[in-house]
Amino acid sequence: MTITAAQLDALTEIFNIGAGRAASSLSDIVGDEVLLSVPRVEFYRAHEVNAKVLSLSSARLGSVKQKFRGPFNLTASLLFTEERALEIVQEMLGSQVQKEDLVEYEQEAMCEVGNIILNACLSAMADMLGISFESTLPEYSSAEPDVVIERLVADADNPLMLVLHINMLIEKRRSQGTLIFWLSSSSLQELMLHLEQFVSRI
Repeated sequence: MTITAAQLDALTEIFNIGAGRAASSLSDIVGDEVLLSVPRVEFYRAHEVNAKVLSLSSARLGSVKQKFRGPFNLTASLLFTEERALEIVQEMLGSQVQKEDLVEYEQEAMCEVGNIILNACLSAMADMLGISFESTLPEYSSAEPDVVIERLVADADNPLMLVLHINMLIEKRRSQGTLIFWLSSSSLQELMLHLEQFVSRI
């Protein structure tokens, strides 16, 4: 698995554009400016992925998962520490919901957040590479980190993972979100091919 510096730069720029789109949409929802950092792009084999690699330390993690189909297929997950997820839910709902009642709104709200961020990233990729994707509905779950990560790496058909580290800032709350895209070897080759074609055009 090799990726050139030009391909990595192109991939980072694609996801940076996606993060910008997501930040704009999230700002509209929470009624305040949302900033997403420039994503840090890394590749791992599934067995190398753990909570330390993902920079997520918490008693529980929340995961929003979607599948995307197109010229190559991939599955994507957005991971948050659960305390950060509840902060984001509180920002979305405002003062109308008491803090102790946030958990019952967590799944619906985080599916919306995940749908916005994941689709913004994939739509940026589709636009810049000249391709298209269809997506499934988002699914949200939360569990202990080891359980969440075990579910992520369980698919033997998708042994390679593209990891994006993104910081989200809402008012003065800093949240660490990690996007995981996992691909089969053939899907990764297709992605690299499309990136090479994109790089050759610029």
